[in-house]
Amino acid sequence: MAEGEPRVARMGLVLSASAAGTVFEWYDFFIFGSLLSIITRHFFASAGETQGYIFALLTFAVGFAVRPFGGLVFGWFGDRTGRKRAFLVTIVIMGLATFAIGLLPDTAAIGSLAPYLLIALRILQGFAVGGEYGGAAIYVAEHASRDKRGAATGWIQVAATVGLFLALTVILTTRTLMHESAFADWGWRIPFLLSLILLAISIWIRLKLDESPAFQALKDAGTTSRAPLSETFLRWQHLRIVLVVLIGLLMGQGVVWYTAQFYTQFFLEHVMRVEPRLVNLLILSVTVLSALLHIFFARLSDRVGRKPIMLFGLALAAVSFVPGFQLLASAVNPGLTEAIARAPVTVFAAPDDCSFQFDLIGKATFSSSCDIAKSTLANLGVPYSNEAIAPGELARIRIGTVTLSSVDGTVLASSALTTAQKNFAAEVKPALTQAGYPAAAVSARVDIPLAIGLLLIFVIAAAALYGPQAATLVELFPTRIRYSALSLPYHLGVGWFGGFLPPIAFAIVAATGNLYAGLWYPVSIAAIGFVVTLLFLPETRGRDITG
Repeated sequence: MAEGEPRVARMGLVLSASAAGTVFEWYDFFIFGSLLSIITRHFFASAGETQGYIFALLTFAVGFAVRPFGGLVFGWFGDRTGRKRAFLVTIVIMGLATFAIGLLPDTAAIGSLAPYLLIALRILQGFAVGGEYGGAAIYVAEHASRDKRGAATGWIQVAATVGLFLALTVILTTRTLMHESAFADWGWRIPFLLSLILLAISIWIRLKLDESPAFQALKDAGTTSRAPLSETFLRWQHLRIVLVVLIGLLMGQGVVWYTAQFYTQFFLEHVMRVEPRLVNLLILSVTVLSALLHIFFARLSDRVGRKPIMLFGLALAAVSFVPGFQLLASAVNPGLTEAIARAPVTVFAAPDDCSFQFDLIGKATFSSSCDIAKSTLANLGVPYSNEAIAPGELARIRIGTVTLSSVDGTVLASSALTTAQKNFAAEVKPALTQAGYPAAAVSARVDIPLAIGLLLIFVIAAAALYGPQAATLVELFPTRIRYSALSLPYHLGVGWFGGFLPPIAFAIVAATGNLYAGLWYPVSIAAIGFVVTLLFLPETRGRDITG
């Protein structure tokens, strides 16, 4: 008992220090994601409304693209030199990059250099985050007692909710204290600048830390891994678990979490055109509740096991997302669903003229008449059906009884293409209004209780999967390679499959015209994860993690 008492006495400090980085990560994630529309206008306006928004989504996603590389570097660093040193480096890089976005001049000030600098800062953030989550989960688990490991690491998951809550609170407060035009002009920078306070607190706490007892024991015995990466990924006994974790848990967790916590906001604000303040309030409400759910499911996993709870989360997501979002649309914008039934929209286009509008590197120009017609409707949150016409014919849109011809942008210069896209959108909007399509959701008609109830279902799925996850990951791998083995699959699954969800879903919607078609991406991944977890993932509750 004497050996465990100091460990228990310091658990408050351990939890605070470990959770600080996760708070920071999700604070940055949500302020950037929540302000995508404003960031588009400041850094990508020259690309046009639709393509500019896609560029902003990809800039958001690029931070996720580099996370696995950060996981490799900091995983190796953490397994070779210790958890504490890796902790300090990741938080400093992450914090300074977030703060710098608040100071970054936009394209009106420095021209085309601005988006490249923004992308560079997102890369720095993502690289640092690559070593953050694994270190936090490991550090807490290596201090916690065996029978309370789920509850202890559950606080890391709660920290994500705290970060979301702080971000929403800061955004909502700033928007409330100033006029919306001032917020869109310069006030959006305030949430990024305030991150400096979080950085100072995080560094101060982490400087007080000692090394984790499990790693210190390895170091004292001289048995730390000399090559943690090759030991992890070139030995089948470890690589097999990495693959099961990636496909069974982490890909699913990535898409389920980002659908529940981020795509819902994108869907409400950008597709359903709900007033931004109301969207913030709706998401804030379920975010507060999700904190309790994370603790509940994490604690429950200490009693009934990790695996059944995570299976429940994957299953709930797979069966609820599509019908849930359909009900959500009716709850928040009934005028849109009424207009869809009364005056359906059809796109007539040659199939060969239509592209899948997903561009990882931001170099493609979707300028055909079909692409312009579909992206305009997708950007306006209007569903449509597709009908094929003869090759070479110009695409057109039929809205009720009105037909509008699209524009062939393939023969236009960049500036002329942007103008043509704006002019075409200006033709489409009044035609939609005439057909009864609302320009925005009417706040008085929003069924708030139903909307919160549906959002809560999505959050329950995410919390059931996320709550026990940290303990599970730590319990699956030996101490000597734990940081490396955990970090890479986590950021592949969460960073790539979850981080790229918004642009992938948007591209699917633009291609099909179905507002809910993009949801089949997270539904499919969750279903695959359920099968792999059920068949191949072992139960880990109560395992000894000191070896």
